[in-house]
Amino acid sequence: MSFNRFDLNLLRVFDAVMQERSVLRASQRICLSPTAVSHALARLRELLDDELFVRTTTGMRPTARSVEMAPLIREAWRSLEAAIDPPKFEPRHSTRRFTIAVSDFITMVMVPGLLALLRQEAPLVDLVIRPDSWIDVAEQMDLGQIDATIGIFSSVPARFGSSSLFAYDDVLIASSSRRLGQLSLETFSKLSIAVVCLHGEHEEIVDGFVAKNGLARRSEMFDRAAFERTFSGAKRGPRLAVSLPHFLALPTLLEDTHLTAIVPRPLAKLLVLRHPISMYELPYQTALQGVSVLWPERNASNAAQEWLRAILAQAAEPLRARLCDFVRPARSISPALQQQVGAAP
Repeated sequence: MSFNRFDLNLLRVFDAVMQERSVLRASQRICLSPTAVSHALARLRELLDDELFVRTTTGMRPTARSVEMAPLIREAWRSLEAAIDPPKFEPRHSTRRFTIAVSDFITMVMVPGLLALLRQEAPLVDLVIRPDSWIDVAEQMDLGQIDATIGIFSSVPARFGSSSLFAYDDVLIASSSRRLGQLSLETFSKLSIAVVCLHGEHEEIVDGFVAKNGLARRSEMFDRAAFERTFSGAKRGPRLAVSLPHFLALPTLLEDTHLTAIVPRPLAKLLVLRHPISMYELPYQTALQGVSVLWPERNASNAAQEWLRAILAQAAEPLRARLCDFVRPARSISPALQQQVGAAP
């Protein structure tokens, strides 16, 4: 096969199917009929002597050859788009679609403000939100399928840029029908507590983080080390009665007044406003956790991507606080946050 005679439109179809994992959605993305997309795939399979995509009940699964080709083809299309499209990005008139990966915690505390900003500054821009616990975000960013991901990271490969958004600590929440008062260790040790772990038991969790493709992101959404250190020598400690993969169910579960939950402070403040829930300071210190946004470093100078990062930072502004603004000034700081803010341990 001669590359000079190769139909580059076939690679456009490949890129669309790779991103959408669906012939129908790919056809809509590139304004072709599903039949035309299927014919193009058949032609490409014959030329490359590879199945490229296998149809499954959950969509088109790429073969190893497709996974290997995808980032090179995606980067080639980005280069062509940059050469042809005007470099200036105009948010108010743009019809671009941005994809970000976040947890339900970030969705609840940050995305409403982000949507309000989009309505004001970029009313035609579409936003796709993907759950960061269900996908390999490093791979998805490498493939160009995710523009940015927001979370807590302990190890970030050099191929990704990063910027700090805000920090938080842990608090306890319970049904407002309970009157716990100022929590003592004795009172706390008698509680049944719900916590959130974003990944399943099949994932290897080390010090509360899950690592894939060089990127380590937080899975256990509470400071387990501080919890275990506090009660390591105690005869009785609080019971971690429930472990959840998300925060969404907590308001309903707390209606059972025997259950409490350890959650990030920004989420607790939100839940207190919207549900019959009360917030309590924990009777021990927890580390401050730094929330950051990551993006593929190859997009660092892309005008649209720069605007996206700026709007994300703006949406996080109400969640920011100086480290000294937290309740206990002696609070410890997570190693990842120390590195971000240059704080002394």
